[in-house]
Amino acid sequence: MPSSLRFIHVAAAVITDVRGRILLARRTDGRDLAGLWEFPGGKREPGESLEHALIRELQEELGITVQVGAALISVPQQYPDKRLRLDVRQVTAWQGIPRGVEGQALAWVAPEKLPRYPMPPADRPVVAALLQPDRYLVTPEPGDDDAVWLASLSAALASGLRRVQLRARAIDLQPRWRELAAAGAALCRKAGAEALVNGDIDLALELGIGVHLRSSQLAGLSSRPLPESLPVAASCHTAESLQLAQALGCDFAVLGSVLPTATHPEASPLGWEGFAKLRESVSLPIYAIGGLSPADLPEARQHGAQGIAAIRSLWSPLSS
Repeated sequence: MPSSLRFIHVAAAVITDVRGRILLARRTDGRDLAGLWEFPGGKREPGESLEHALIRELQEELGITVQVGAALISVPQQYPDKRLRLDVRQVTAWQGIPRGVEGQALAWVAPEKLPRYPMPPADRPVVAALLQPDRYLVTPEPGDDDAVWLASLSAALASGLRRVQLRARAIDLQPRWRELAAAGAALCRKAGAEALVNGDIDLALELGIGVHLRSSQLAGLSSRPLPESLPVAASCHTAESLQLAQALGCDFAVLGSVLPTATHPEASPLGWEGFAKLRESVSLPIYAIGGLSPADLPEARQHGAQGIAAIRSLWSPLSS
């Protein structure tokens, strides 16, 4: 990563009104990325706390005095001429009426309509953090009893999981995997969860669910393998694989291993700083994987992750 790039630390707010709508501001002419919509905020000055920077910027830009709430996500992003860190906080209480003090257009947007608004790369993961699940279950290899595996999946879904990768890699499982994956997809559908099958594009189409591409598949594809109505994800380990996933139109990626894992003791983990550096290269939502549990979600969000992906820490104890 070029060390000569200037670094900018930006504080931004997700401002939500009583109707649940979120405030966006449009970048004015003459600025970088003019015409794109963003979460309001601005640059943090040297020696200034993040909270003070956000209060000051929103007073200057919108004419309101806010109460800064909980952290949502911190997004590291590299642009051609700079490196940026976008720290985003929730705001649900303020004094005054928001207006475009600097001539910028404002829009109150229903959350589900946020993806329709063209945004700078650093703001796109913020939309995903607001709308998409923060946990991504990767199912373990089915054992000898399919009923136990399905019962465990059902229990995991009952705990609130809403995004699942159905995965079976052992060759001897393949004769029964199609039927088992179909049953797993049906459970996900009933629970209102998004299901993706690992690696098998044809099976994904047959079942009407998403596909999670293996990293080895990325270079062999020239276009998105499924229609826009079905999710596509990818496992990534390098900046190049992340860029391939984004170019293919993947909806999200999984990146790791972040921490040491028992399943891959020989692998050199990225660590959180390594994860963040790779995360800078794309605007995709990215799950961190490798030795993680729901307790790591705050740390993951502070390094730009959508959340965590895991097998053991998200799977039901019924399988043990």
